[in-house]
Amino acid sequence: MPIYEYECTECGKTLEALQKFSEEPLTTCEFCSGKLRKLISNSSFHLKGTGWYVTDYAGKNTSTSGDNKESKPATCSSECASGCAAGSSTKDSTSA
Repeated sequence: MPIYEYECTECGKTLEALQKFSEEPLTTCEFCSGKLRKLISNSSFHLKGTGWYVTDYAGKNTSTSGDNKESKPATCSSECASGCAAGSSTKDSTSA
């Protein structure tokens, strides 16, 4: 159940109430019997750990078959001339 915050328009005191979604909002201050208004607060909900962002999955092989054992960047090939690590290791193995 969510916790709602209310502020009294008469005395200015704030209070919290644990309420169901289906319950009606509180309308009367328990301290001075003034009118309450619902406050909007920051959520305390935090996503922690890995796997919550698209970048956390970058580099993982999405293939379900076991044929492709070696993972290379999509833009690199055996004729790579950009000097990247995958291209230079391919060049070294072919020139030896």
